[in-house]
Amino acid sequence: MAREPLAPLQSRWSRINGLKIYDRFDTSAGTDAPAVVHIHGFGISGTYLEPTAVKLAEETRTFIPDLPGTGQSQRPKKPLDIAGSAASIIAYCDKVGVDRATFVGNSLGCVALIELAISYPERVDGIVLVSPAGGPNNQPLPRALKQIAVDGVREPFSMSRVATRDYLRFGVIQSLSLFRAMTEYPTLEQLELLDAPTLVIVGRRDPLVDNDRIQQLFGARSKMAVVETEGAHALNFTHPHLVAPLVRSFVKSESLDGWDGADESVSVLFDRR
Repeated sequence: MAREPLAPLQSRWSRINGLKIYDRFDTSAGTDAPAVVHIHGFGISGTYLEPTAVKLAEETRTFIPDLPGTGQSQRPKKPLDIAGSAASIIAYCDKVGVDRATFVGNSLGCVALIELAISYPERVDGIVLVSPAGGPNNQPLPRALKQIAVDGVREPFSMSRVATRDYLRFGVIQSLSLFRAMTEYPTLEQLELLDAPTLVIVGRRDPLVDNDRIQQLFGARSKMAVVETEGAHALNFTHPHLVAPLVRSFVKSESLDGWDGADESVSVLFDRR
C-alpha cells in the first residue's frame, strides 16, 4: 500500500496506455494556475520530489507521477528508453488534462525532459533541470555506481531510505537497461535542438554532476540560466527552500538577479532567458 503524500498533495491511480500509474497531485490553485509536472530520476519514485512540490502547490497545479516501472506504477513489458519516458510523460499529461506545463526534473529525469522539450515543444512552457546527470561523467557503470555511493553518504538518512526501497523494487535488469539507454542518448546533439526556456540547478557537493561541464554545455545558449546551490544530488528533497523559490521565479519569467549576493547558499552563474 502506498504511503500518503505530504499535504496538500493527494494520491490516485490511473490507467495510461494499459498500465496502472500512480501519482500525487494538487489542483487547488485553480484551473487558471500554471501547471508544474515534477519528474523523478533513475529507478526511483516521485516521493522525494514532494517537499519542493508542496512549496509550489499554493500557486501552481502540481503533479508528480511515478513513471511506468518505477515506484508504485506498473512495469511495462519492455523497459522504457529515453524517448519512451518522454512519451509516457506526455501520455500522463493527456490523462490528467495538462496541455502545457513547466517540467521540473531531477537526475536522469532531466534527460527525459530534454527529449520531451525537443519532441513535444507545443506542450512545454519551460524545463527545470535539477542535478542533470547522464553522459560521460557517469560512464562506465562502475564509475556511476561509485558516484551514487558517494552521494548516498552526503544525503540525509531519510533520503537514503526512500532511495533504497525504490531501487530494490526497480530491479537490476531494468537498471541496466535504463543505464544503457542513458549512455546511448545523444545528449550533446540534442542540446543543439533545445529551444525551450531552461533553468539548470546544480549542487556544489554533487558527485554525479560536473558543474564546470554544465556551464560549458549550457553557457553558449540563449534562453538558459544556471544556478549553483549548496547541497548534493537530491536537491528537490534536501533543499526545497531554495529549489521551490527558484522554480517559482522561473515560472513567472522573473529575473534571477535578485538572488546574487542575497543568499550565499545560491550563486547565479548566468541568466540569459
